[in-house]
Amino acid sequence: MDNQAHNAIVSFIWGIADDCLRDVYVRGKYRDVILPMTVIRRLDAMLEDTKPAVLEMKKKMDEAGITNQWPALCNAAGQAFCNASPFLLKDLTSRAKKQTLKVDFEAYLDGFSPNVQEILEKFKFRNQIDTMIDADILGAVIEKFISPTINLSPKPVYTDDTMSNIKLPALDNHGMGTVFEELVRRFNEANNEEAGEHWTPRDVVELMADLIFVPIADDIKDATYSCYDGACGTGGMLTVAQDRLLTLANRRSKNVSIHLFGQELQPETYAICKADMLLKGDGEQAEHIAYGSTLSADGNATRQFDFMLSNPPYGKSWKTDAEKMGGKKELLDSRFRVYLEDSTELAMIPRTSDGQLLFLLNNVSKMKNDTPLGSRIVEVHNGSSLFTGDAGSGESNARRYIIESDLVEAIIALPDRMFYNTPLNTYIWVLTNKKETRRKGKIQLIDATEMRTPLLKKLGDKSFELSSEMQKEIVGIYLAMEESEYSHIYDNNDFGFWKVNVIHPQYDEDGNVIKDKKGKPVIDKERVDSEIIPFSYAGGIDSYIEKEVHPYSPGAWVDEKKTRIGYEISFTKCFYKPEVVRPVSEVSSELLELENETRKLLDGILGGVSDETIS
Repeated sequence: MDNQAHNAIVSFIWGIADDCLRDVYVRGKYRDVILPMTVIRRLDAMLEDTKPAVLEMKKKMDEAGITNQWPALCNAAGQAFCNASPFLLKDLTSRAKKQTLKVDFEAYLDGFSPNVQEILEKFKFRNQIDTMIDADILGAVIEKFISPTINLSPKPVYTDDTMSNIKLPALDNHGMGTVFEELVRRFNEANNEEAGEHWTPRDVVELMADLIFVPIADDIKDATYSCYDGACGTGGMLTVAQDRLLTLANRRSKNVSIHLFGQELQPETYAICKADMLLKGDGEQAEHIAYGSTLSADGNATRQFDFMLSNPPYGKSWKTDAEKMGGKKELLDSRFRVYLEDSTELAMIPRTSDGQLLFLLNNVSKMKNDTPLGSRIVEVHNGSSLFTGDAGSGESNARRYIIESDLVEAIIALPDRMFYNTPLNTYIWVLTNKKETRRKGKIQLIDATEMRTPLLKKLGDKSFELSSEMQKEIVGIYLAMEESEYSHIYDNNDFGFWKVNVIHPQYDEDGNVIKDKKGKPVIDKERVDSEIIPFSYAGGIDSYIEKEVHPYSPGAWVDEKKTRIGYEISFTKCFYKPEVVRPVSEVSSELLELENETRKLLDGILGGVSDETIS
């Protein structure tokens, strides 16, 4: 099914809200009905053919007194879920009386297996039934969702019984996921909410999938791999990653399976993600989606993964998580506190106003070290992860840890206005613990800020997209790992620095150091300076002080107890292009020409009146 067909389905469902809910719900509450009903209708369509077999199996087990019926019923349904009620949605349209419809609809919902019940619970959908019954719109909503003009089934609808001409194409699981995502985006946009919290643009996801899999495509084996997203939203990133890995494996005649894992905090989004996994036919996959905060309630604390992709929330407070974890100062989670080789404790706790680096550290903690491929991480951040935080701060320490551990392969600067919820530039981080030889000790920075195609229609803050050709170009630059206009290669140490406090003594009128009775220099308390000294400075701190400080303050020294190590990455500095200054003679000549041209224009306006006459 193509995008046009997907958009037609989305528009139809979107229209149900306006047709049925307008006078009952405020616009911001439409989603409370439409999203769960979309899920329910998809489940219903997938269960329709096997409904008789399920009811027959239930009758036999009831007669046999079997209580744990769900495994057998799901097996009869041929899905990871089932509905044991005597109804399909289409059976409920004949209920004329409101109370009869309510009882039967609730019985229909109660008939779903426990894994679907959790989804309905997270949607809080049962809370809407009384409202719809009182307003007498439940029947109309059901009628709309089973309309013959829309197909949410994985099977096509034919024009007649000969099944020779397709009226409505089948909607596969990937297409259904696309419909979910687009509905969420539209609702968020209509309510002035942040669509980017739930949906990463598909063009960016495709680029991320290529960056994580293409570099190791030739090393894929006949094996089972795992893929994780700690901020999985509706699960779209996991789905694209799965498809990309399987495609690359098939091209190389490799027999590959992939297990998907994720975690999501927002209940509605979690419900959609879990439903999407169920609809793919794998109940185990659905159980791999954890509910809750990845930071304070890690649902995969003991697992490690081969591949990890994520677009974590950025510029968002994690204060609540910090409080649940014992407070920022008492936070002892080993994901965010590590010990260096010299036994120095490195606290990587950022300010509570922005926790995006914690998601990256969470992924790092789940890397595999005992496999040929190790683990690969691709994650999207805004610019603050690159430079926010002074030396010794949580943010700087996080950068220090992952850089000194030689995990960062590349960072790619994307164009601005690529995401729905921010007009600013975003950056893709590429990490691995199994670098190829040429990348060891190196970080590649790629400037892709000018690689963009304008959208015909702006979507939120998103005004541009990456065409497939641009995606391939970025991946090509990454794979080449060569110096160019868009690619620079740096040593890890190029991003590190010392921040030192320089103490100055007091000087007398002759420029001599004033000393106290014990012969120690008297400190000038009004002149304590901080100096940033790059790791790359020849000779280090001592050489810097000798060459850059002592010529102006010969008695100055460094307070070693206050020396801090910092790391920051500045794309502006790395890709700075100095403007060529024009020669003075050229500028003067141009000004003279402009002066003469102006005089000619004035003469034309004034009819050739002389300067003397004007004065």
